Amino acid sequence: MKPKNIRNFAIIAHIDHGKSTLADRFLEITSTISKDKLKEQFLDQNPISRERGITIKLAPVRMQYKFNEEEYSLNLIDTPGHMDFSYEVSRTLAACEGAILLVDATKGIQAQTVAHYNTAKKESLKVIPVINKIDLPSSNKEIVAKSMIEIFGFREEEILYISAKTGEGTRELLEEVIKKVPPPSADLNKPLRGLVFDAAFDEHRGVIIFIKLFDGLIKKQDKLEFIQTGTKIDVSEVGFFSPFLISQKEIVAGQIGYVVTGIKDIRQTRVGDTITFQNTKELVMPLPGYSLPKPMVFFGIYPKSTNDYIHLREALNKLSLNDGSLTVANEHSAFLGSGFRVGFLGLLHAEIVKERLTQEGAVDPLLTMPRVLYKEEGEKIYEPVMNLTIFVPSSYVGGVMTVAQNKKGILLNITYHKDNAILEYEMPYSMFIRGLSSELKSVSQGFASLDYEITGFKEANLVKMDILINENVIDVLSELVYKDEIDHVGREKTEKLKEFLPRQQFRQIIQSAVGTKIVARTEIPPYRKDVLAKMSGGDRTRKDKLLEAQKKGKVRMINVSKVEIPQKALLSMLQS
Repeated sequence: MKPKNIRNFAIIAHIDHGKSTLADRFLEITSTISKDKLKEQFLDQNPISRERGITIKLAPVRMQYKFNEEEYSLNLIDTPGHMDFSYEVSRTLAACEGAILLVDATKGIQAQTVAHYNTAKKESLKVIPVINKIDLPSSNKEIVAKSMIEIFGFREEEILYISAKTGEGTRELLEEVIKKVPPPSADLNKPLRGLVFDAAFDEHRGVIIFIKLFDGLIKKQDKLEFIQTGTKIDVSEVGFFSPFLISQKEIVAGQIGYVVTGIKDIRQTRVGDTITFQNTKELVMPLPGYSLPKPMVFFGIYPKSTNDYIHLREALNKLSLNDGSLTVANEHSAFLGSGFRVGFLGLLHAEIVKERLTQEGAVDPLLTMPRVLYKEEGEKIYEPVMNLTIFVPSSYVGGVMTVAQNKKGILLNITYHKDNAILEYEMPYSMFIRGLSSELKSVSQGFASLDYEITGFKEANLVKMDILINENVIDVLSELVYKDEIDHVGREKTEKLKEFLPRQQFRQIIQSAVGTKIVARTEIPPYRKDVLAKMSGGDRTRKDKLLEAQKKGKVRMINVSKVEIPQKALLSMLQS
């Protein structure tokens, strides 16, 4: 296939605006998948993606389509819409020349719509504006079109109207991609140069890299090298996605395809790296890559039974082979035993990994409280900060600003677009794990949508708060808190733990402490045992002796007993 007849494009949109359904229609129109085998969200092969109805992993596919008597090769990459997976979108767009910007006619422009549009423009892609779900009675396509014109600067005649569900307008959209998206700049005669935009691990064949080839060609048995990592590979297979792997003799400049490397450790490859021949490394200028995704939310993950520790370790190792954004390190807790410290891209990413551990690894782990990545230099603590974009109807701006202010947000900019507003804040990233999203949804009746970008670290007025029971520190409940919130957080945590802990035969004193200072205290009284119940008479001296013996016994029980938190209580505390 000549480069002039190749089109590489992506579908970008806010979550649940119809990306995967549109991809299904394209597969049907191009007969890439026969209609009897086509099922909803065909490119989302992960069962959790299908259950949730969201895309959590980019998915490439090559389609053949005849237009104006010419055969075209269309390489589509379906992308995630949730902000936790924005890095997947950036990787995708680096491998494309064009993008379909899809907007739901019933919901309109939302935060990820704006974020993905800006990313596409940074990559200098041709963006085709499309309004989806025009078949629904609640469609507001005229209003949404005006918003797209005002916010993004599209012309009215550029905007296409489709229903990915019914197929209305989808064939015309596919042909618009052929007409408007430019072919890739490619040269078969230059030294090999390809961008690695994703990778997966196969138990039998090793690491499989997904590449966009800019120059040259690759065939079986070629000897390649990663320019940045220096990893050398012998190509055992090349091909394209249909969407399953289809082996070919070669892949050439301009095409998107895969290379089976035979490497058994995915960490030896690097997404964003440039590959070339081993003997031409010095001649090739690396392609502009992208930084590796950095985990920003950390959980302790522990087995609920010590017998499951090995199974949990194996399940995490297996997942990390296909998810390079996971970081896994050993961790030990006095109350939970041996476990792992695992870094995630965000809360949804953590939730999905937990589900995968349960479904694929057959383990049911316990996750501790989420923590963000802090930096400590001497006595100073630095926390990650983000630029937060909030897209919301104008009538809810007041409530949104109140929530943002309470979450230590600094307003950077606010712009109004008829019935909508875009607010930009600088805010500590930790606010995501403190309910930011749910609070904004609550004050906006569900209309607010968010997107964020980590911008760096700033010094924060934080101190470590410990939770103690009978002077024993409960390590998994310790956390960093803002100094101005010490009293409130301390009271809240001690009262919550009191609510969950069962009574014992001895008094349980629950405290929140910062250093040696106790900031909050409560206690759970013991069960009272009536040691005089069987005494119907007798003098006072005998009764006093029994009561004194009971008192000494309780003191001794507190001194020698080990503080044990039932796992159900600990789980409730962590989840709260």
